[in-house]
Amino acid sequence: MRELGDTSELRLDAAALERDGFGNDPAFGGVVAEVSGEVVGFLLHHAGYDTDAACRLLFVVDLYVAQAMRKRGIGAVLMNEARRIAGETGAKQIVWTVDKRNVKAKRFYEGIGALYVEQLDLMYLDI
Repeated sequence: MRELGDTSELRLDAAALERDGFGNDPAFGGVVAEVSGEVVGFLLHHAGYDTDAACRLLFVVDLYVAQAMRKRGIGAVLMNEARRIAGETGAKQIVWTVDKRNVKAKRFYEGIGALYVEQLDLMYLDI
């Protein structure tokens, strides 16, 4: 999100991925996209539950495709993989957040059939 002006500290590194994504109780799952053996994108996800809809969901934590590889269908392939994983786990919805400034991402998601939820705002607490 640097290209959108995000100046927050990026803490994700290989050690954090290994610590939190692997082992007996991983905090997330993920898939990667490769072209000619090179990783060009990834999608991280975890399970969740929607009490309003009374159903399991898959929460997409992050979707990334390298700038040079965008507009080639890689993001759609990764989201289709999320759909497959959601189906295997009994999830009925896939949800995620989008930075309000990221117009290209919003267009991409709308292009794959996603709906924007205007009534919700994201909030968090540090602990």
